[in-house]
Amino acid sequence: MAAAVRSFGLEREAEPAKEARVVGSELVDTYTVYIIQVTDGNHEWTVKHRYSDFHDLHEKLVAERKIDKNLLPPKKIIGKNSRSLVEKREKDLEVYLQTLLTTFPETAPRVLAHFLHLHFYEINGITAALAEELFEKGEQLLGAGEVFAIRPLQLYAVTEQLQQGKPTCASGDAKTDLGHILDFTCRLKYLKVSGTEGPFGTSNIQEQLLPFDLSIFKSLHQVEISHCDAKHIRGLVTSKPTLATMSVRFSATSMQEVLVPEASEFDDWEPEGTALQHPVTAIIPTWQALTTLDLSHNSISEVDESVKLIPKIEFLDLSHNGVLVVDNLQHLYNLVHLDLSYNRLSSLEGVHTKLGNVKTLNLAGNLLESLSGLQKLYSLVNLDLSNNRIEQMEEVKSIGSLPCLEHVALLNNPLSIIPDYRTKVLAQFGERASEVSSRTSNRAQRDCLSALEEQRGAASVLPLPAS
Repeated sequence: MAAAVRSFGLEREAEPAKEARVVGSELVDTYTVYIIQVTDGNHEWTVKHRYSDFHDLHEKLVAERKIDKNLLPPKKIIGKNSRSLVEKREKDLEVYLQTLLTTFPETAPRVLAHFLHLHFYEINGITAALAEELFEKGEQLLGAGEVFAIRPLQLYAVTEQLQQGKPTCASGDAKTDLGHILDFTCRLKYLKVSGTEGPFGTSNIQEQLLPFDLSIFKSLHQVEISHCDAKHIRGLVTSKPTLATMSVRFSATSMQEVLVPEASEFDDWEPEGTALQHPVTAIIPTWQALTTLDLSHNSISEVDESVKLIPKIEFLDLSHNGVLVVDNLQHLYNLVHLDLSYNRLSSLEGVHTKLGNVKTLNLAGNLLESLSGLQKLYSLVNLDLSNNRIEQMEEVKSIGSLPCLEHVALLNNPLSIIPDYRTKVLAQFGERASEVSSRTSNRAQRDCLSALEEQRGAASVLPLPAS
């Protein structure tokens, strides 16, 4: 069963005590491995240890925390793998672990936390491990200017810790102070947040559904987010003044979820700096530094009005979504590279009014039968139309007179089975045929051009009609 998670802003209940149960065992080679199920609220996970691991744990706790040395059930040499002994030991080891958790109810000693994998799955353990990592390597990571990768579960843990309002160093170990995380996140420029599909590790935690807050990051220039639920992400908009590149993949059902999540709170809103024609309920700041946006591989069905908040975008990737119509892109005056491949576009009528300055346009993998609408994209240099439903060579005339077009891809369209289709495609470009590449080999390209010249010499190629 998937782990449930709390939403932001809900009143907090008292945290249930952690539990550790020995739920079984298995024989590996010549020794027995005990299967431990750890429960922390709604989260559960499994850990496996042999008896010698318990013994090592106990020795360290006796030395470091002065626990009763007789608390651990003793070793058995003879018949150590017998079923009766194993079953008794399962019960005794469960009592041992539960006693330890009762002895250390708030913050488990480091050795116990690692034994039970609290540093992977439990809020305090996760934040302590992350704080220690950044205490030791934070300055080096910031100095190198590399992308810092973090899991949604780690961000969820930090968010929960901050909302609990507890001391930032509950363990007493200065290395695990939450302040090390906050200092690092304030200065970090390049962030990557990657979740998982399905349960995380050996737990029931659905990491992609966890809520987390990114407002602790104050200086981000680039962020990559994947396999997270955009509806549960908070604080991303606090990076509007600095963020230049953003990628959100396998996470969103609309552009609005990412670009203007607060829009759901208002009946009517407009971007900051807009000349208002009527009263609105909210003025929303734009993403003033954002020039590159990748929203590919999501479940986006429309290009909604949230694009009005990204006026400086130059590169926009909406590939592998479910977009049906090219809309609202007229607000992006700086857009030069647009990827709408592998969507559900079936018509391009009027597209020139939305994409006036685009130089590279990828429309591969759509449902296009007609190219009508492309004939006035006078800035277009690169065009990918492969894997569509274009049957008639006549359709290519729509792009034949584009003055800047240099590269065209028409592979895997029905017209590509027409004999000498490359030659016939190039013929649509008239005198510019030698300047246009149709995504074929150099030799094939030369052969096509030679054939075209022969046809022209025989006056068999008619000039293209004016667009």
